[in-house]
Amino acid sequence: MAAVQRDPLEYISASRLKCFQTCRLQYYFRYVERIETPTSPALFVGQMVHKVLQQWNLARWRGEDASCERMCALFESYWIERNEEVEVFLENPELEAAEKSKAWTILEHYLMHSPIPQEEKPEAVEVVVDRDLIGHGLPPLKGIIDLVREGGRIVDFKTTARTPDRMQAVHQNEVQLGCYALLYREATGHQESGFELHHLVKTKAPKLVVTPLEPFHRDQIERLIRVMESYVAGVMTEDYVPSPGLHCSYCDYLAECRAWKGGMS
Repeated sequence: MAAVQRDPLEYISASRLKCFQTCRLQYYFRYVERIETPTSPALFVGQMVHKVLQQWNLARWRGEDASCERMCALFESYWIERNEEVEVFLENPELEAAEKSKAWTILEHYLMHSPIPQEEKPEAVEVVVDRDLIGHGLPPLKGIIDLVREGGRIVDFKTTARTPDRMQAVHQNEVQLGCYALLYREATGHQESGFELHHLVKTKAPKLVVTPLEPFHRDQIERLIRVMESYVAGVMTEDYVPSPGLHCSYCDYLAECRAWKGGMS
């Protein structure tokens, strides 16, 4: 079902940039046509993990109970509240049970082995930040930062099915982390002290892979601005073409892409 169209250049976000870089036609279906798609099991698991980790960080920030037992209770309630969003779960209870077990297993593993001390109070949790980019002739940048540790260290949580390669993780997340750097500097007036990618790996024996990164330097910021400029130019000229590749195997818009005749509706 198609939703009401909105200006795709109302603002820039890391997710919009990443989608546009992956496939411009996918971007068109998602952010211009705004075609709704079913929630996949993998996406749902990621959302549940993210929700519980958000509550874990908020509890530590507020000085409340952040125990594994409380997080397990929250996980159970969140899952029950939203599991009907995944249509395939209604048809396949065994799949739902397997995905639920997998989600809690990686969460429990993270809570038991997190490099973040339980008593450490976050600097910020799920903070919404805007940054004016008018000086670059660009729309404003908007984003939500998962967690900022003491001293300005930005943490981003990821769920993945395979153990990440460090170089690939750095390369694939550079745009997102660059956006966080710009937003953090706007909000605080200071440079971030660094980044941490926390990958919760959904292998048979769950893993936690933490990738520490240095603060963004000037060349990386200039590269990010160039990516944004290319993105805005492509959207303004409606340069929406498919980019076939491995990502097509998990794209929500494969049917729409195969039906595409070269124009915009």
